[in-house]
Amino acid sequence: MTASGHPPNQLLQMLGTADLDLLRPHLATVEMVRETVLGEAGAALKYVYFPHAGSVSITVAMSEGQMIEVAMLGRDSVVGGGGALADGIAPADAVVLFPGTASVLEIAAFRAVAAASVPFRSLMIRHEQALLAHAQQSLLCNTLHPVEARLARWLLRARDLSDSEMLPLTQETLAQMMGVRRNAISLVAHALQRAGIIHYTRGQIEIVNLPVLKTMSCDCYATVKARHAAIIGIRQ
Repeated sequence: MTASGHPPNQLLQMLGTADLDLLRPHLATVEMVRETVLGEAGAALKYVYFPHAGSVSITVAMSEGQMIEVAMLGRDSVVGGGGALADGIAPADAVVLFPGTASVLEIAAFRAVAAASVPFRSLMIRHEQALLAHAQQSLLCNTLHPVEARLARWLLRARDLSDSEMLPLTQETLAQMMGVRRNAISLVAHALQRAGIIHYTRGQIEIVNLPVLKTMSCDCYATVKARHAAIIGIRQ
């Protein structure tokens, strides 16, 4: 809990005391273990998650059998909220990328609170609008921008959610998330390491020069961050 008594999720921290009190009896804290599936596309949702730390990848499968990440969610987000408000079906896969903790509640309790609290329901709807904007920007980025800029954007978002320059990542995971071949990631990672921007060892990437990494990123990083904050109402 934070000093205010709110769980360390930015959405929950935005709720007033009365609205949060509706949620409290239903919330439990769980560990988000790496590679745990929190939701599977087309399957019924059982729980809704409000991450405190760590991150969750929202991915879609392509016809060739590959997958690509459309959003990375963390403490500024909710996992499963949109599906819970709609038909109770997960619209995409949600898999834990970086381990952490989360507040979790059953979908029935989530719906009951959403029905009883206009501020809570409005916040969840705004989050889905922000998530849609994130997915649209990711599509644009993947279509128009080179791998170097996309990788920089992805690493910056991962850093924001993990609060660390040390990211437990393999090149294979990066390639899957970005929908590119592993050798493309390998070439870019080696170039960034030679330039002193990152340091890569097997299964771990360290961001060494954050200012330069930001200059390498496309505008999508700042655009998504600002749009998410504006739609949700998070102060930056």
